[in-house]
Amino acid sequence: MKNTQWTTQDIPDLTGKVMIVTGGNSGLGLEAVRALAGKGATVVMAVRDAARGEQVRKELGDLPGRTVVMTLDLTDFSSIRDFATAFQKKFDRLDVLLNNAGVMATPYLTTKEGLELQNATNHFGHFALTGLLIGRILSTPGSRVVSVSSIAHKMGRMNFNNPLYKDGKGYSPAKAYARSKLANLLFTFELQRRLEKQGSGSIAVAAHPGVSATNLERYAKEKFLFKMIRPLLPLIHQDAATGALPEIRAATDPAVKGGDYYGPDGWMEIKGYPVKVRTSRAARNERDAEQLWKLSEEITGVHYL
Repeated sequence: MKNTQWTTQDIPDLTGKVMIVTGGNSGLGLEAVRALAGKGATVVMAVRDAARGEQVRKELGDLPGRTVVMTLDLTDFSSIRDFATAFQKKFDRLDVLLNNAGVMATPYLTTKEGLELQNATNHFGHFALTGLLIGRILSTPGSRVVSVSSIAHKMGRMNFNNPLYKDGKGYSPAKAYARSKLANLLFTFELQRRLEKQGSGSIAVAAHPGVSATNLERYAKEKFLFKMIRPLLPLIHQDAATGALPEIRAATDPAVKGGDYYGPDGWMEIKGYPVKVRTSRAARNERDAEQLWKLSEEITGVHYL
């Protein structure tokens, strides 16, 4: 196995496997769908806009595997429950749940449940989705839950006195995004610990894309700083297909172990080929992970493991 130049050519045959990619109709998610179905998997594109999803699915053309579009809004717990119910009626296994979808650097916005948008989408929605599908995950040999974090997690700080910036108190787009990406890692490592305690063969893994050109930047494009650095972006950006490699490797490489974290191998993990990388110390804080898990159960109403 190549160590520092892993590509989609290294993906094993995925025939017979069933995978979910949240946010599978654009950016990193679309590239993951393309790669996974390209190796024979049945891939569910879990998207907010089913019509747009079907359009993208048709644009993908014929692939060795199968692609299926299903509606999922991670900001709406009723939508998450409906998706989980519908999925389990269609499929009797789930080999990979790729928690890829996300939003970045939004102004202060809330969901209909009153939760700050970035943390609701990036963490709490995926926490609920994973829990509602945990039965399928545990019953599928060698299954994986892959959560997509970010370099920004290193700037993240948990604050359990005001975890969701109630009424916008203390809110900034960057701080909220960093907290949500830290939460992705705290969740991954706590899930792995719980799987191990149960003696499960399923694993929890995380990845990050470095700095990749995707539509996540849409909220930042009009900011003064972004406009100032725009001419430099081609020097540091990698395309979405390359940025998706860490999460694809985390989802498919037979050598991956529970609790691994993959990212680009280049300078400051900005771009490059996917390798195991380190997290911040805060991401390994077991006390915070347990507290976040309890909070997530309270907020979502989903209890598992």
